[in-house]
Amino acid sequence: MIIATLLIFAAYLLGSISSAIIVCRLMGLPDPRTQGSNNPGATNVLRIGGKKAAAITLLGDSLKGLLPMLVGHALGADPSVLAGIGLAAFIGHLYPVFFGFKGGKGVATALGVQFGLYWPIGLCVAAVWLFVARVLKISSLSGLISMALAPLFVWLFWDEKTLIGMQLIITGLLIWRHRSNIRNLLDGTEGRISAKAPSD
Repeated sequence: MIIATLLIFAAYLLGSISSAIIVCRLMGLPDPRTQGSNNPGATNVLRIGGKKAAAITLLGDSLKGLLPMLVGHALGADPSVLAGIGLAAFIGHLYPVFFGFKGGKGVATALGVQFGLYWPIGLCVAAVWLFVARVLKISSLSGLISMALAPLFVWLFWDEKTLIGMQLIITGLLIWRHRSNIRNLLDGTEGRISAKAPSD
């Protein structure tokens, strides 16, 4: 129980490290919370800093979900503990203790959790994201559709109630965090993935 609690707490702390804010500071870019969409995530970093900064941010956000899950597996955590670890890492990204509980929208970190849980799940979610992004070129819609299907993929590959529940909560929170994007999508004003970034 003590080890499980420590793993979940550590996952939240790791999730609370904002890759976008740190990358922008190190690369001399504006604070992503004050530019573009004001969201500290890879898509907004792409808008204000270019592809390199966005790629580093994406990697960092994904690792926040992936690494705690891999540690959990290595220590033989049962599904309920893995569910707690994944949810803690995700919530840490959304509500980071180090940055005033104002974080990103969670797609990359959720994807890291899914790859860490069982790589075929992550692969399926990533494939859906890439397909929708390539066809429609709208990052938020890609995230929403892929994460809406994520509980189905968890059910198909690892039919465990606690893990499906974890993914349902992650999906619900992610949709809630994207409510402004959903309004823009309904209005037809949601921005598309830019073919060129400012520094490219």
